[in-house]
Amino acid sequence: MSEVHVLAIDLAKRSFQLCGTDRGGAVLFNRTVSRSKLEQILRAQPPCIVAMEACATSHYWGRMGAACGHEVRLIPPIYVKPFVKRQKNDAADAAAIAEAALRPNMHCVAVKSAEHQARAVAFRAHQCFVGQRTQLINALRGHLAEFGLVVAKGPANLKSLVDMMKDESVDVPEAVRDVVQLFLDQIEAITSKIEDLALRLKKATKENDEMRRLCTVPGVGPVTAGAVLAFAPDLRAFSSGRNFAAWLGLVPRQHSTGGKTRLGAVSKMGQNDIRRLLIVGAMSRIRWIVRKGVLPDNWLGRILGRKPRMVAAVALANKMARIIWAMMTREQNYRMA
Repeated sequence: MSEVHVLAIDLAKRSFQLCGTDRGGAVLFNRTVSRSKLEQILRAQPPCIVAMEACATSHYWGRMGAACGHEVRLIPPIYVKPFVKRQKNDAADAAAIAEAALRPNMHCVAVKSAEHQARAVAFRAHQCFVGQRTQLINALRGHLAEFGLVVAKGPANLKSLVDMMKDESVDVPEAVRDVVQLFLDQIEAITSKIEDLALRLKKATKENDEMRRLCTVPGVGPVTAGAVLAFAPDLRAFSSGRNFAAWLGLVPRQHSTGGKTRLGAVSKMGQNDIRRLLIVGAMSRIRWIVRKGVLPDNWLGRILGRKPRMVAAVALANKMARIIWAMMTREQNYRMA
């Protein structure tokens, strides 16, 4: 295997496809190996280019490959797809990864450290518990609606539901009351976990200079700051704030040809968690401005005067992304214009 220049790996859980090519791109081998065998090959293989798709477990294998002295290239799957020949199978995918890795203008994903991914786990856990709580509340509201009991949306209205179940005059079978109590106990347990994770994020904000800096931006809180640090690469990798906003999918999708520029809705290409939280933060700022009753005489006020609120929120989220890039690359706090 000393002649291998590019070692392409089609990742899986237990069975991995390895494709080795020489400097000219000729395929030397393309075979399936087990998980334990892959670790042995990475350690025994002389330094070469190890290429993988940037997908699940790729950062773990990327760290292992770098520790063995290899040059790791994580390629977005959408950039690999054009190199797949004919049928879709593991061997064709591995050969496509090897060919894509040799392209001189190929954009690769930076390998994340274990600490970087640990922040992502905390954020994902928080979002998972919030989703589970919402699922339980919606299921409970649906069950009670069958008995003519309609409760408003959101966890803030659970108290009225509890009071309703304590009221003996409410005509509900006893079996239903028991099931409702099971739902309420589960919701309370998940809520305590959500609050605990939120406290951890707030504590990290006080201890981490970067999170504290991000929280100075209006509309950015501990959860959004944690998402930026968890999912975004080093922002210095982007040449401009516009590129960072494009990575988040906050720029218009283009369908231009023949010198005519046609711009559509936002592309939504990129990190959807950060994009969603920035839009939510932007919408909260817009609601606060609208409640005051008078639009400010600035950029945001002029947009709100002629565009729908959601369009203004996306534009503001784009601006917030550019501000975040400038702050993090220059290591400065937010300053009001």
